[in-house]
Amino acid sequence: MMLNKSVERFEEDLNAIVSRLCSGESEKVCENLLKLKDRLIDLYRRNAVKINHSVMEIVCAKYLILNGYHVVELEYALNGISCDIYALKGLGSLIVEVETGYVPPEHAVDPVTYCKARVTSKIARYSSFAEKFAIATPPYYMMWFHPALVKPPRYRTNSEIKEIKALCDLYYSNPPVSVEEIRNARIHAIYIVDVDKCSVRETDPITYIEKVLHLYEWW
Repeated sequence: MMLNKSVERFEEDLNAIVSRLCSGESEKVCENLLKLKDRLIDLYRRNAVKINHSVMEIVCAKYLILNGYHVVELEYALNGISCDIYALKGLGSLIVEVETGYVPPEHAVDPVTYCKARVTSKIARYSSFAEKFAIATPPYYMMWFHPALVKPPRYRTNSEIKEIKALCDLYYSNPPVSVEEIRNARIHAIYIVDVDKCSVRETDPITYIEKVLHLYEWW
């Protein structure tokens, strides 16, 4: 009974978001969003997704569809990994990882370091699987990742690579994030996803991380 209630609530929330997303849009856009909604509901029944994460995915998916991506898939299996959003435009591919800022209870005493390592490791692990890589995050979460990752790989120093490796190794060892992954990692965009307004603002990673670092220094 509790599971049924949980599924009902998940469906209600997704239906409400999709209804808002479809308002004023073409039939084709709405059909794509409804397919993605059904996919997420099926995954929720298998306890594979959470509602906060899912609503951000589908809001971001609409943004990509409206910006010319003819294929947009959620929770997509690719070369042995599962990425949050996989999209195609022309011959170019894009992976988007959704970062909500959630901290598990076991990291209650080191939440900042844990979140830094999680975001940094996502960039290192996922960015090699597509031509472009982006992270979607809500406006209320001040996301941090190692600033060296916004540099072109050829300008990344050995010292910076060692710093990134040490940070990732604090939490990820099975498998570890490799030096090669860190050396070649790139992030191309940050999507600020406002679920309340069903809107997405895109910014470049350099601008984003500069503002975040300024706030950390202010602390």
